[in-house]
Amino acid sequence: MALKATIYKADLNIANMDVHQYGDYQLTLALHPSETIERLMVRLLAFARFADKALEFTKDLFETNEPALWEKDLTGQLVKWIEVGNPDEDKVKKASARCKQVAIVTYGTAVDEWYKRNSKLKTLSNVEIWQLSAQSTEAVQALCERTMQLQLNVMDGEWTLIGDNAQATIEWTQLQ
Repeated sequence: MALKATIYKADLNIANMDVHQYGDYQLTLALHPSETIERLMVRLLAFARFADKALEFTKDLFETNEPALWEKDLTGQLVKWIEVGNPDEDKVKKASARCKQVAIVTYGTAVDEWYKRNSKLKTLSNVEIWQLSAQSTEAVQALCERTMQLQLNVMDGEWTLIGDNAQATIEWTQLQ
């Protein structure tokens, strides 16, 4: 019998003073049996970075042809394609041809090696790559609960994610 996903719910309030974006989002995230809490929370941070009412979590690990998140316009056309981790270069190139904006949110110890190995990504003008620091992904895991109430404050480039019992400073580096 196959293992099923574990469902997490997050009420995320975003106050991004840098870009004047404010919103409340009720998110449902499915933790795939092979997925870590770290990756689950990175997906949540990826949502926060590109937050929009039309942005959706996909089947991702259940369906390898989908990214972690995507946004479609009213006609069903893909607008944003957001990958989490260190995706295959060919998958990113295909997404780049299909979407206006492609983003990759990387984390972990193998990012530098992955980025060097996938040097053709640098030629894609609509692809941006963001790296989360190890301290950020470690700290954000402490906020993870099956039901989360989270407040994200962004001011002067400083990201602070606040939960019921802890808070985490999120450090982003734009690689591309």
